[in-house]
Amino acid sequence: MRRGTAAGRRDSAPKGGRESGIYAALDLGTNNCRLMIATFSNSQFKIVEAFSRIVRLGEGLAHSGRLHDRAMERAMKALKICAEKIEKRGAAQVRAVATQACRIARNGRDFIARVERETGLKLTIISPEEEAHLSVMGCASLLDGRDLDPIARAALVMDVGGGSTELSWVELAQGGAGEGDGSQLDAQQRTLRMSRHMPRPRHWISLPVGVVNLAERFPEPETGDPEAWFETMVDDVTQRLGNFSAADGLRPHFAAGEAYIVGTSGAITSLAGMHLGLDRYDRSQVDGLWMEHRHCRTVIDKLLQLGRSGRELEPCIGRDRADLVLAGAAILEAVQRQWPCTRLRVADRGLREGLLLSMARKKTRRRRRGRSKGPA
Repeated sequence: MRRGTAAGRRDSAPKGGRESGIYAALDLGTNNCRLMIATFSNSQFKIVEAFSRIVRLGEGLAHSGRLHDRAMERAMKALKICAEKIEKRGAAQVRAVATQACRIARNGRDFIARVERETGLKLTIISPEEEAHLSVMGCASLLDGRDLDPIARAALVMDVGGGSTELSWVELAQGGAGEGDGSQLDAQQRTLRMSRHMPRPRHWISLPVGVVNLAERFPEPETGDPEAWFETMVDDVTQRLGNFSAADGLRPHFAAGEAYIVGTSGAITSLAGMHLGLDRYDRSQVDGLWMEHRHCRTVIDKLLQLGRSGRELEPCIGRDRADLVLAGAAILEAVQRQWPCTRLRVADRGLREGLLLSMARKKTRRRRRGRSKGPA
């Protein structure tokens, strides 16, 4: 388990040498491969293309300690598509990162080298701390509780991945860190704005548990009590989180109803889609949605009753997530019990948006330094 408080760090330099207003952010996770390409002008991003594919790179990793051949082949196919899209769009600023699966696999760095040889993509394995900070940056516009009653003073951003879960506690100055202090994403216009001041976690922790390795360690039983199976997963996550006390200074905000959770993961967005009763997943309706703990429990109870075959038929879950969604729900339930609060805000955004913003901030800093030096 990795933990810490906010500390200074330097982002890795963006790749590419061409002058262009087109940026690309690629996130190779334990379960998903995600790409976002955007134009940048007047301190604002406009998303021009997004790609996401479930590759399960970390399948079997918890048992063997290695990336399996089939998993690497699935990931390579998705990465080749990403490389083609980046080349076609002419992106000059590219940042591609890998997370937990490549961090812990004995052959993770060998796979990274293979990716560069076969696709030209230069993946950087980022630390859990940087992953947590980038996720908070990507969710910045959801960190605003000024319109809530009572006003929110703190938020807990949880990024549930395939192999790890990053939790970041953010103190909301004067009840918000959103539009007036950070970025804003317009779901209709698909824009992402860059600000000089971005929220940073006050405390963070990385749990080595995500939807893939949790589901593999606790396979769904064909018979018996599904609720008991679910509670076993919840208990496992609770034990991992229970010893973390660095953020206890923010507990009074949670006890007073002045805090909420921001959840970013495919499992959580799937819960939201089911809560809304969508016939097909619709990001514009899910991203930024407010839910209550009781809403989450209602959906979880329904998922347990459906069984895997029934979940496969749900339009916001499907076959790819049918065996993983309840593992993600168990992680959410464990966090909600450890940090009780009524409100959950659903985020269909996170690391990719954070990568885009980090590149833009670095370029802006370079321009400011250049202007401050003046003519030679």
